[in-house]
Amino acid sequence: MPPKHNKQRRSTNTQYKIPATFAHDIENAEGWNAIVEFLCEFFDFPDLTTRSGLKKTHARFSEISKKLDAAYTKHVDNEKIVGGIVGIWAKMSADALLRDKLFKDGLVAKMMPLLDMPSTRHIGLQALCTVTHHGGVAARQEIARQTPVLLRLLEEFPDDEKVAELVIVVMSHAIGAVVGRDDKPDTKLLEAIDIRAVLKFTTDNLRKPDASVFLINHGLGLLTSSTLHCYKECKALPPLMTFLVACLRSNEITTRCSALAGLIRLNFAESEPDHGFWDPRKMMEAVQRRFPDDLTDVMMDYGFERCDLTLTLRSSADFQEAMQACLGDRDMYKLGKKIAELITRTEFSVANGVYQAVNERTGRMEVFDVGLPFTQWTDALPHCAQAVRARGNKEDLDDADILEMKSFIIRQRIPDAIKIANKALERNPQLAYAYYATGLGANSENGLRAVKKGLKAKQITPFVRNYMLWRAVEHAGNLGVNRLQEATAGDRNYNEGLAFLMSSCEDAKRFMEEAPPDSRNMGTVLNWYIICSIATRGPELSPGLRELDVSLLSSSSRSPDALKKLELAEKMRKHLGITLKTTQGRLTRELIVKQYPMAVKSWGEVIARFDKMDLTSPSAHRLPTPAKAEDDLSAWLENMSVEGAPDEDGHYVHPKIMPTAVELYRCSYCGNPSAALRKCGGCGKTRCADQMP
Repeated sequence: MPPKHNKQRRSTNTQYKIPATFAHDIENAEGWNAIVEFLCEFFDFPDLTTRSGLKKTHARFSEISKKLDAAYTKHVDNEKIVGGIVGIWAKMSADALLRDKLFKDGLVAKMMPLLDMPSTRHIGLQALCTVTHHGGVAARQEIARQTPVLLRLLEEFPDDEKVAELVIVVMSHAIGAVVGRDDKPDTKLLEAIDIRAVLKFTTDNLRKPDASVFLINHGLGLLTSSTLHCYKECKALPPLMTFLVACLRSNEITTRCSALAGLIRLNFAESEPDHGFWDPRKMMEAVQRRFPDDLTDVMMDYGFERCDLTLTLRSSADFQEAMQACLGDRDMYKLGKKIAELITRTEFSVANGVYQAVNERTGRMEVFDVGLPFTQWTDALPHCAQAVRARGNKEDLDDADILEMKSFIIRQRIPDAIKIANKALERNPQLAYAYYATGLGANSENGLRAVKKGLKAKQITPFVRNYMLWRAVEHAGNLGVNRLQEATAGDRNYNEGLAFLMSSCEDAKRFMEEAPPDSRNMGTVLNWYIICSIATRGPELSPGLRELDVSLLSSSSRSPDALKKLELAEKMRKHLGITLKTTQGRLTRELIVKQYPMAVKSWGEVIARFDKMDLTSPSAHRLPTPAKAEDDLSAWLENMSVEGAPDEDGHYVHPKIMPTAVELYRCSYCGNPSAALRKCGGCGKTRCADQMP
């Protein structure tokens, strides 16, 4: 223990003189905790492990900062002194406002020299762990610029397990703030990071037999957060790709969904939306060409009259007939009633045609004014809706709403269609088409609620039911993956996420059994069925995925397995002259199915080793500690107590999986944690001082 000494008196002077005996006294301190205690006591600092202590630190920040800077500058070559001081700075960084001040004063530049001192290398990395965990986006991105230094440590000390652990967690937090955001990252910053080297080092360390739970969790997080904006670099590393696919065989569903989310994001940039229009002329050409025998068989088994091809061609003819009839009788009500019937029969029920005639002078077909209130046939829908609504009975009001919703859907004005749908449902909760329109929205939670209710509605047609099943599959699949990638076993996100994935699978099975084999959404649903089945069943599946057999779930003995059915669906689209879109779901499914056997072979033993660890326990997300906790600063860095609060688990380094049990107050405006917050006397909300009204 260091000798007793007199506390340094507070002073208003701008310069602080460090006593000559200071360095000698601290040399007698054994262990980082003793060093930090010596420094805090010597400088008469408040208790940095309590909220009240941090509040005092705010009030005395200038004084405290100058004392630490003076000691750091004078003894920059003394490993104990600079290590202890950096530990204090790291602790102060738990407070967002203090952190911002420290970063403004050059905190990162002061921390980096510790990484090249043998006795302070580990504690320097642990301090960076703490700072990157608590740091905001700007702070993390500043540390991300130091990635070349971190990579050098991995190269120079390949056998140091703790260096590998701490470097990967720092990179996970810091680089995640660069590549893990929706906004495109700064190109120059990406170049400085050398993301390909980061991904390779991380993947290589995950394969090592001594990879800890701590390293695994953060390594997986770093890889999956990089797939959206660094997809080219990811695809250029086959071991990384097979690792993510192999994680789909983990016993832990949260690990499977974390990897799955990364794989889905990987294909975003190179994917395209599927907004294909079924052209009746191409359909007629397909019929005239004769369907291949295997397609004919499945359509005949289902019922040719019930197939989308038949319904679409028939509806197209009925629509043109109705438009020609309107040319003669000018009856907008009659036209509206017929179109409303067609809208609930098939998706492509309204063609964008016009009335044309031959110009006798030029001999060309030209659009001519027939005296109706529209020119484009799709523009007839609002006028039809007005005429139908004027009659005022229940069925007419339903049809008028359907016409208005379809008019907006055709124009891709989905929010406007949803507004009409909500009003329609207030009047008639049994109108299934209104739920269908709501389900087309981008909000998965609202969309899923709508289509689930709609599937129970009484006024429903086979087309509307099948389309709501399709939307239910997509919405629930997205929600399930998003919930589970950040869940902890047993919590609300975990239970909800699992329920969403199971719901997606069940609705997909129902769609495959009930929908026409030529449905344009069959491929999308099959992609989600395969993806969700792999996510929910994990290690139950064989390397060849032979268990993905719909016939095991269907009463029909002729139902092919999912992969065969997918092959037929794609063959159907090609025969109908519809381009196969490289959708995000299709690219993800193709990648997984293609890589699955190799991934199992290459990473099977590694994943099996992971499964023997408890990746979801609280201890799996704490900073790793050496044999003697008192010889390390990690326990002190992690400790944060709050007066009057019950004893709870401490603060975790992993920000996604394990939330902090004891938090500083968070600003209700900006979300930053800080002890220097006040509650507004008017609204009662906690705000930063500069955000107070």
